[in-house]
Parts: sequence; structure tokens; C-alpha cells
Amino acid sequence: MPDYFHGYAVVGLVAVVGVLFVAVAFGAGRLLRPVVPTQEKLLTYECGVDPVGEGWAHTQVRYYVYAFLYVIFAVDSVFLFPWATVFAAPGFGGITLVEMFIFLGFLTVGLLYAWKKGVLEWT
Repeated sequence: MPDYFHGYAVVGLVAVVGVLFVAVAFGAGRLLRPVVPTQEKLLTYECGVDPVGEGWAHTQVRYYVYAFLYVIFAVDSVFLFPWATVFAAPGFGGITLVEMFIFLGFLTVGLLYAWKKGVLEWT
């Protein structure tokens, strides 16, 4: 076998071993677990409380918007810190600065839009 295909053979072997490991684990779990279905085990479990009423619950959308805004600014900070270290290296001057201001401009437009729509007001 040429040396070129040796790396692919190793990756393929690791993939096969991984699939076999998962298959053996699931098979052992199926064979070793006790199967004693009762009426109580077949009920829907909700934090130890017996389910009462309908399964539908209303949640306000604003909580998702706050979570989404948090994710946006978390991604922003994850992008800003490596950029600051690369920007300090020689040869990464003006173009990198312009790219960062374009990125921050997109975030600012999104934040201003959310502010204009009143999403950021907790009422």
C-alpha cells in the first residue's frame, strides 16, 4: 500500500473501531437492562411532578430574544479577542481594522434595530 493511502487507512480504522464501540455499548445495554414495564414507568416524567392538564405552555418570545442577543455579543467577544492579538502583529494594519469596523457596524445596526423595535425594554 502506498504511503499516501496509509493516513486514510488509519482514519478508516479509527472510524470502524468507533462505530463498533458504540454498537457494542448499545447492544450490551439492551441485553443487560431489566425490562419490567409498569403503568407508572410509562407516564410522562416532569421533574418528579405528575403531569396535570395540557402539555402546551405559553412562553413569552422576549426571553428568546434576550438569549439571541446574548449569543450575538458572545460571538462578538469571541471574535474580538483573537482579532486584537492578530492586529498587534506586524503586517496586519489597515485592512484588518476596516474589516473589524465593518463587523462592528453590522452588530451596531442589529442592536439599533432591536432598540428601535423596543425589544430591549423590560416591561
